[in-house]
Amino acid sequence: MTVSEEKFTRQRLLEVQTLTPTLFTLRTTRDPGFRFTAGQFARLGVRKPSGSIVWRAYSMVSAPHDEFLDFFSIVVPDGEFTSELSRLEPGDELLIDKQAFGFLTLDRFPDGRDLWLLATGTGLAPFLSILQDFEVWQRFERIVLVYSARTGSELAYQQLIRELPEREYLEGLGSKLTYLPVVTRERVTGALSGRITTLIESGELERAANLKLTPEHSRIMLCGNPQMIEDTRALLKTRDLNLALTRRPGQVAVENYW
Repeated sequence: MTVSEEKFTRQRLLEVQTLTPTLFTLRTTRDPGFRFTAGQFARLGVRKPSGSIVWRAYSMVSAPHDEFLDFFSIVVPDGEFTSELSRLEPGDELLIDKQAFGFLTLDRFPDGRDLWLLATGTGLAPFLSILQDFEVWQRFERIVLVYSARTGSELAYQQLIRELPEREYLEGLGSKLTYLPVVTRERVTGALSGRITTLIESGELERAANLKLTPEHSRIMLCGNPQMIEDTRALLKTRDLNLALTRRPGQVAVENYW
């Protein structure tokens, strides 16, 4: 894929952190002119030895006001992009689109009292950006972050999630957040067990949050595995929770990851 020089900037890899054999995070420098809304994504490019560029889209984990950019990635076996990325070291070059993309942003919902953020795997990324932006804490009375992974070791960013409600700029608003980790392939103390759809159907998710899912009050963002999104959307629709479209206000916004 060829992208003209005017559409991207050259940034430097600052840090790569391996979380598990299949998950890693990366931090890059940020061009002063790069702007994004919490929840959006950018395309990252890695130059191959042949000179061609491999591009992949990644949601920003970092806040819109941060001086760096953080990303959360899964390792794709023999994947063209992650294979190239694995060869890079701090100081090496990464290309980043000048423009951010995506509509998994709070402006999808003009109203609402309770915000539910339902993520699987690396779909957590845009929600961490949203939670590091002050707007979400101002707008909603309750925020429920549901983060599902296969194993306890794959629950990433746990320290950041714990620390978020304590940040000084929230001035006591941190109590609005309820965090519900979910693990599907093993039992983990403190985590719910089962697929997100199963937890919704049984009522266990609402009981754990001490909050009801209702068309009047609930606004729901889904990000992660496309099958989870499809199944959850269908389930929510039976409860009159519908996709928010430009021409039709709704209660649900989605972003597929892969």
